[in-house]
Amino acid sequence: MAKRKVNRRQARRIDKIQQERTERASKRDEQLDAALEGGDLGPEQQGLIISHFGRQVDVEALEGERSGEIIRCHMRTHLGQLVTGDRVIWRAGKEHGVVVAALPRKGALMRPNNHGELKPVAANIDFIVITIAVEPEPFANLVDRYLVAAELSDIEPILLINKADLLTDDNRQQLDSLTQSYRDIGYQVLHASASSKAGLEELTQTLNNRISVFVGQSGVGKSSLINALLPGVDLKTGALSEQTRKGKHTTTTARLFHFPSGGDLIDSPGIREFALWHIEPGDLMSGFTEFSDFAGTCRFRDCNHQKEPGCIFKDAVAEGKISEARWASYWHILSALEEQTKTIRS
Repeated sequence: MAKRKVNRRQARRIDKIQQERTERASKRDEQLDAALEGGDLGPEQQGLIISHFGRQVDVEALEGERSGEIIRCHMRTHLGQLVTGDRVIWRAGKEHGVVVAALPRKGALMRPNNHGELKPVAANIDFIVITIAVEPEPFANLVDRYLVAAELSDIEPILLINKADLLTDDNRQQLDSLTQSYRDIGYQVLHASASSKAGLEELTQTLNNRISVFVGQSGVGKSSLINALLPGVDLKTGALSEQTRKGKHTTTTARLFHFPSGGDLIDSPGIREFALWHIEPGDLMSGFTEFSDFAGTCRFRDCNHQKEPGCIFKDAVAEGKISEARWASYWHILSALEEQTKTIRS
């Protein structure tokens, strides 16, 4: 679709609005700086970002008299892109607190927005819980995209089948075949049901004392799972669309919750597709963990792994050491990345 052209009057109006927004933001920053310099804020203390709302965040106090309390805070400029799960230094004010510094993070889950800009989703994560269900129908290529993102982010993935109570003789074989292929690679696969509570104890034990983020298509029941794991949280849930059998978005911002037994859980906005635009085509193979045993061992150093004789990957697929489905998924994702790279450079 062609971009809509604006006339001079509209362009001036847009520029004026942008300038006003910049001035308002600058004024807020000046007010925060004045408060800091004037000593109107409390002492520095550590906190944990529970959720993020534009230029404001909810911070849980980790020390002092207000330990455990959640405070709405403004953020000083030049702190970078802070997200749920980040540990920060904050100071209390009369109405709101102020985040004055960010503590080092051990890693972050990143994904591109609609403009192709790479944005962090959550920080300091131990597990990515890739949630699928009988409905909406799970697709291996989408699961593989999550796995690639997890591997390249150095975050351990877990595959979780929710709505296990909906498994029947008609759909069980297809789902078992899909998940078995990931077990064969070495990934952990769990079953759970938010409605029947089956598998929730094992899931809780697995996530104990870790920080986890749930990802997956809208409609797979992430919010329902969190409601079952954390009674009283009561996240909004949505039914599947009757026409598309796809989920409707219910979570609008990532939020962190504490397990009573220890550990934290971050609920991220539901997304139907997990784009990998930020990954260089040459790095994609590192996201397929079972390929590592064969990387760099082809007869030709510049092997394209397609028609070259003696390609170790072609042999591995023929011998069943690499599944045909995963090999096809790799090429499908690679093709999309290369096409995206051409579009950006043209």
